[in-house]
Amino acid sequence: MTPRWILIGILGVLAAVVALAFADPHRMVSPGDLRPAHASLQQDCFACHTPFAGVSSEKCVGCHAIADIGRVTTKGAPLDRRSHMPPFHQLLARQDCMACHTDHPRPRLTRNLAQPFDHAMLAADARARCSACHQPPADALHRGADLPCAQCHGVKAWKPAAFEHTQFSLASPHDTACATCHVGGNYKAYTCYGCHEHQKGRIEAEHREHGIRDIDNCVRCHRGADGEHGEGREGTERGEGREGGDD
Repeated sequence: MTPRWILIGILGVLAAVVALAFADPHRMVSPGDLRPAHASLQQDCFACHTPFAGVSSEKCVGCHAIADIGRVTTKGAPLDRRSHMPPFHQLLARQDCMACHTDHPRPRLTRNLAQPFDHAMLAADARARCSACHQPPADALHRGADLPCAQCHGVKAWKPAAFEHTQFSLASPHDTACATCHVGGNYKAYTCYGCHEHQKGRIEAEHREHGIRDIDNCVRCHRGADGEHGEGREGTERGEGREGGDD
């Protein structure tokens, strides 16, 4: 049986804790100071917390309207886009503020409870529209590519990119600068006359010897430096594209 003096001691400690909780609730209950933006709520726990239920997103959106997050402050002042991420909270599949945010950055335990942003949090249609959040690159390569971002880039990081030149193998000696084939940064068109051994007159003469008339679309027959050919090669062997082939 527990000695009486131990029970009295335990009850005394509990009474002291309860008394301190009423005397200085912030120091006894709070996991740490709030972030500077919410410093005015330092002593008003119930501005964000519901007794015995914790923090809910409904409390957050009472001050932070979803449509305004990332655009203006809670007082209506416009945010400087250069120092803030583009607005994206409106595109989230589920409004769960605590999944990413904690207003008590210390102690370290509470800071680790916040999860980093994951593109899986976005609604499906938003995940497919990178430009909803990201400014499209303005360089010539991306302007002419006209491809979905996911074909080359992943959502973990912009680099590395896994670009694949599917129509034509870029193995040596075709592992060269893009401008060699795509003159003037026009990636919707190409030419094979950018190399010194591909003078147009010479190529036309060589193909004419074999009765091949249409040489504008080189990759129709030639797919790389290893001698592979596309479907067009079979067509020319049947007479398609040859001079007099339809006679």
